[in-house]
Amino acid sequence: MSLSIHEFSTSGEADIALAADIERVLRAALEARGQAALAVSGGSTPRRLYERLSGLELDWSRISVVLADERWVEPGEAGSNESFIRAALLQNAAAHARFYPLKTSHSNPRAAAPAVSERLATCPLPFDVVVLGMGSDGHTLSWFPEASGLDAALEAQGPLAAPISAHPSAVTGAHPERLTLTRAALEGARFVALLIHGQEKASVLAEAQSPGAVTAMPVRALIRDPAIDLQVYAAPAPA
Repeated sequence: MSLSIHEFSTSGEADIALAADIERVLRAALEARGQAALAVSGGSTPRRLYERLSGLELDWSRISVVLADERWVEPGEAGSNESFIRAALLQNAAAHARFYPLKTSHSNPRAAAPAVSERLATCPLPFDVVVLGMGSDGHTLSWFPEASGLDAALEAQGPLAAPISAHPSAVTGAHPERLTLTRAALEGARFVALLIHGQEKASVLAEAQSPGAVTAMPVRALIRDPAIDLQVYAAPAPA
């Protein structure tokens, strides 16, 4: 297990620090390999981070941006992570990035997963940067506690995308059916960041570091993974 926690006084400071580290890693990838891959999560927490990244003077035409997980709703509908990423990140200089959304015309995530995994395989993996969040229930990506499909999503080898059917809760809202990147998709990722704002999530992270089942708090799969160097950017206060 490799877990590093970077604590900041405010969420704004955490966003600035993480943006600087993401820029450093992406620049190094572009210089070394001529291309880079960035996986991004939805949710309200990373909005200001993505807005900051969108203005970075990088050659975004050589950067692939992959959505980490998605609710099974159409773009433009409430809850669409694709719409959020297009509005918050894929603007300004970052509008030139190659984007890999997860929502397809298939009727459900299970039907879509093989085609999405096949498309993701065309991305220049492994990821250079993965930006993740965490819910108050200890989920990350769409790895929800005790969800149907969770075991397959946590396999170190297998498809790059997996369907998830979560138990409906205040966290899932009206959209328990999801498609998510898998643990296999994160294999070899060079920089994996977990961004958390607020004291509640700081307490959840502390609990996740204690003994307990991964299925109860799936973020433990990242925390305990010896192959993932997880960098946590945490701030208890806003602004």
